[in-house]
Amino acid sequence: MNRKLENSELERLDVAGFKEAEKTPIIVILDNIRSLNNIGSVFRTADAFLVQKIYLCGITATPPHKDIRKTALGATESVDWEYRKDTLELLQELKQAGIKTISVEQAENAIMLNDFHVDANTTVALIFGNEVKGVSQEVVSASDAVLEIPQLGTKHSLNISVSAGIVVWDVWCKLHAQK
Repeated sequence: MNRKLENSELERLDVAGFKEAEKTPIIVILDNIRSLNNIGSVFRTADAFLVQKIYLCGITATPPHKDIRKTALGATESVDWEYRKDTLELLQELKQAGIKTISVEQAENAIMLNDFHVDANTTVALIFGNEVKGVSQEVVSASDAVLEIPQLGTKHSLNISVSAGIVVWDVWCKLHAQK
């Protein structure tokens, strides 16, 4: 029989420990996300995988907000974040810093997530877009690459917080397999 662990048995970091921990070379960019619950969920995923930073861009709301807090469960305190009005301007800055910018979108010449290879010596910035419109075309065009999550059913897309969870997990696994 398996016994569920108590939270006290999980050996999780506290906020100070998280701030000091070595981060995974992943940055998450939220491009015009409407749903405060999606924003909070992405914060929680970023916390789980020690993501370096989240950029909240355009109309994306910022903490503190009760609806973000409801799903983030404190991750807005641990994960480093910054608001930027212009996603394109941010992409240019990140590229100049040697960070690979990757839109998560369905597009011509997109790399399927299962075929994506990541270099452990490179920081990647994963861009997730609006719940209805996705990542804006100008941001997709400015990205170094486009990554697509394979989907086999009838729907055209996944919820943005689900997409972030899948992609961050996959990249995290690929980076850790190289260690």
